Amino acid sequence: MFPTAPGLPLKCVNNRVWLSRDQADQLLSPARPIVLARKRPGFDLSSLIAPGLDEIGVMLPYSPLHHLLLSDFGAPLIATSANISGEPVLTGKSDVESRLGHVASAFLHHDRPIERPADDPVFRVIRDRPRPLRTGRGVAPLEHCLPFRLEQPVLAVGGHMKNTIALAWDNRIVVSPHIGDMGNARSLEIFEKSIDDLQSLYKVTAGAVICDAHPGYATSRWARHSGLLLHKVFHHHAHAAVASNLQQPSRGQLVFTWDGVGYGEDGTLWGGEALLGNPGNWQRFATFRPFHLPGGERAGREPWRSAAAVCWESDTNWPRIPATLSLLRKAWQRRINSPQTTSVGRLFDAAAALTGLCTEASFEGQGPMLLEACSRGNMAAVNLPLTRDNNGLWVTDWEPLLEMLLDQTVPDSERAAVFHASMADTLLQQARQARDIHGISDIGLSGGVFQNRILTEQAGALLENDGFQVTYPELIPVNDAGISYGQIIEYAAVHDHPTDTGS
Repeated sequence: MFPTAPGLPLKCVNNRVWLSRDQADQLLSPARPIVLARKRPGFDLSSLIAPGLDEIGVMLPYSPLHHLLLSDFGAPLIATSANISGEPVLTGKSDVESRLGHVASAFLHHDRPIERPADDPVFRVIRDRPRPLRTGRGVAPLEHCLPFRLEQPVLAVGGHMKNTIALAWDNRIVVSPHIGDMGNARSLEIFEKSIDDLQSLYKVTAGAVICDAHPGYATSRWARHSGLLLHKVFHHHAHAAVASNLQQPSRGQLVFTWDGVGYGEDGTLWGGEALLGNPGNWQRFATFRPFHLPGGERAGREPWRSAAAVCWESDTNWPRIPATLSLLRKAWQRRINSPQTTSVGRLFDAAAALTGLCTEASFEGQGPMLLEACSRGNMAAVNLPLTRDNNGLWVTDWEPLLEMLLDQTVPDSERAAVFHASMADTLLQQARQARDIHGISDIGLSGGVFQNRILTEQAGALLENDGFQVTYPELIPVNDAGISYGQIIEYAAVHDHPTDTGS
C-alpha cells in the first residue's frame, strides 16, 4: 500500500512500477482496487514480494485508518488480507488473534464490529483494458441489466474455487463479492450468509437454484439440499456464457473455455475446450489430447504431476521424475486416482515444471504465473497437429512441445515464450476450422487461463489480424468468479424462456 497526498502525482508508486493512464485511473477511483503493475528496473522493495514475478499488486489508502498510518509512516507498506489461504477474511477479534497469531506479532483492532468480510478487488490490464480478476470491496455486489426478463427469481451458487453467487430477477442480476474456495467450513458459512444477505438486501426470494453439474462440489451439495427447484449447468457452458454476445443471442460464436478443470458432459475433466453455438446450445467443437492426472486434484498444487502425466502419456523421458514414483506410475497405468483431463491449465503447469520453474506450488496457478513472468521475446510457435476424431471433434496434440520444453540448452525465457506462442497459434488454428466449416467469425475467450496477459494478447492479435471479432469479458472475471453469472445466462436460455426487454 502506497502513501499519497491530495493533488500530488503518484510519485511513490510510479518510482517502483510502470503505470498506464488506465492503471492510474483505477488506483485513484473510489473503489481503490488492487492493480497489478510491472516492476520497474531497480525495484527497491523487498525481493520477497511476489518472488519470481514481474508484477506486484499496488493499492492506495481507502479508509481513514489507512491514511493515518501511511501519512505517519511516509513509505510503502506491505499489506495482506487477514485470512487463512483460500478462506474468507476473518472479522472477529478472537478469531483473528487465535488463527493468525503464528504470523502476526501484534494486532490493531477497531471498536466498530465488522458486519461482513470483504476482500479487496483485483484488476489487471489485459488487451489495453483493466479487467477484474476478483471482485470485492467497492466493486461488488455487482449489478447488471439483462437484455431479457426472467419469469421467476433464481439463485446461482457458482463453482468450487473463487466462488461467488448471483441472484437474478426480472431483468436484473447481482453478483456477490468474492467468497473463496469452498473446501472449508468458514467458506461455507460465508456462502450461506451471502445467500441470505443478497435476498434480504434486495427483498427478492429465489424460486429456483442453479449449480455446477459436478456432483462433488460443496455448492452443488448445498443446492441439492436447499429445497429449491434445482437446475444444473456444465462448468464450461457457464464459462462460455460469460463471453457470449447477449445482444445477438442467435448469432453463433466459438468460445474458448480454457481453465484448470471442470466437469464435462462425458464425465471427464474438461479444461481445453472450444464450444460452438450460443447460450443454451453449446456444442464441443475442439479440444486437446487428453491425459490422466496422477493424484487427481493434488496436481493443482503439485505441477510435477502434470509434467509426469504428459511424459508418461507420450513415453517421454523426464530425468527429474524420481525412481520413488514407480508405485505412482503403476497406479497411473491402472487409472487409480488418475482422472482423464484435457486441461490447458494443467498443460501450463506441466510446462512450468518441465522448464524447472515450478514443481511444487504454494498456491494454485503459481506455475503458470512464473512461466508467464519468465517469458521474453517474440518466438516462433511449435506447430501442433490438429486432427479430427471419429466423432467429428477437432483435437490438438501437445506432444511436440515436450522436446522443446525439456531442452536445457535453450534459456527458460525462450522456452516459456515458445510455449505461449504455440498455445496462441493453436487457438487460431482451431478458430480457422470453425470458420471454414461453420462460417464463424465471432470468437470469445473465457476461463482462468485467459488471465494470462501474454497468451490473451497474442491470441487476440492473431485472431483480429485474421479477420475475427474477439469478445473478452470486461466487467465479469473470466475465472471461476464468473461462473455464477454464466449459470444465470445458461439457465435463462434453457429453462426460463426469457422475454426480450426491447433494450
